[in-house]
Amino acid sequence: MMSKENQNSQSSCQNSVVTIGTFDGLHIGHQKILNRVLDISRVKDLNATVLTLFPHPRMVLQKDSSIRLLNTIDERIALLKQFNIKCVVVKTFTKDFADLSARDYVKNILVDELNVKQIVIGYDHHFGKNRSANINDLKMFANEFHFGIEEITAQDIEDVTVSSTKIRKALDHGNVSLANSYLGYTYFLTGTVVKGKRIGRTIKFPTANIHIKEDYKLIPKDGVYVVSSIIDTITVYGMMNIGNNPTVDGKAKSIEVHFFNFNTDIYNKTLKIEMHTRLRDERKYDSVDLLRQQLQRDKEASLNYIETLK
Repeated sequence: MMSKENQNSQSSCQNSVVTIGTFDGLHIGHQKILNRVLDISRVKDLNATVLTLFPHPRMVLQKDSSIRLLNTIDERIALLKQFNIKCVVVKTFTKDFADLSARDYVKNILVDELNVKQIVIGYDHHFGKNRSANINDLKMFANEFHFGIEEITAQDIEDVTVSSTKIRKALDHGNVSLANSYLGYTYFLTGTVVKGKRIGRTIKFPTANIHIKEDYKLIPKDGVYVVSSIIDTITVYGMMNIGNNPTVDGKAKSIEVHFFNFNTDIYNKTLKIEMHTRLRDERKYDSVDLLRQQLQRDKEASLNYIETLK
C-alpha cells in the first residue's frame, strides 16, 4: 500500500528509478545511494523513488519487540522528502507479503505499480519468499521486463551496514555527537508534550514532558543533553533529561525538556527535539536544592555550547 503520509498519487510514481531498503536513519551511507538515484532521475527524466517496508520484517516474522529503530516510519518518510525523493512508497510488511514469490514481487510491485525503468540496488540484495532470489535473478527479470540495474558496490554496502550499527551503539552510549557525524544531520526525537508532575516549576526549571508513542524508537542513554526545537517557526534551545528523576523518587522513565527563555503553553503540541551533545549522566542528589544548583550549572554549560552552534 502507499503510505497515508505520502501525498503522491500512484500514477506520479510511474516511470521510476527505484531503490529498495529499510533506510533506517537515512545516514551518510544511505545518502550516497539516494544521490545516485537522484542523478539517474535527472539524466533519464525518471521519478526518484524509494520503496521501503514497514513494520520491520523481524517485528512480523519473529515477533521481535526488542527492535529499536533510528527513525519512526513518519520520520523516515519526512527525511526522504527532505532529501528530494519525489516518491516514497511504503509497503506494509505482512506474512502474505513475505510469501510473495520473487517473480510476483518484481512484476506486481516494481513493474505494474511503479513501471520501473531503473533499479539501484546492492549486489547482496535478496528478495521474494524466504529471500531466495538474488541479484542474478533480478538481472533475469530485468531482461524479461526491460528495466536497467545499477549495482551498489560491496564497499558502499559495507559503509551502509557499518554506519547503522555504529550509530545505534553511539546513541546507546549517549554519544550523540558521534552519531550525528555518521548521520550527516542532528539526531532527533518526535513526541507530544504531555502534563507531568510539574516538579520542575517549583525549582524554577519547568519542563515539557515529551511522550513518544512509537515504542520501537531508539532513545539514547539516560542523561542530560543540549537540545533544540523549532516552535512556531522559532528555534528554541534547551536541555533535556532522559531518565527516572531519582532525586524526586521518580519511578518511570521520562523525557523532559527545559527550554531557555521560553514561557509559552505548548501542551499537546508535537515537537521535533534535536539532540546536539550530552552533558552528563543522570544522578541522584541528596536534596532538591542540590539538584537545582546542578541544573543551573547544566544551563550555563548548555548556553556555552549553544554559542558554538551559532
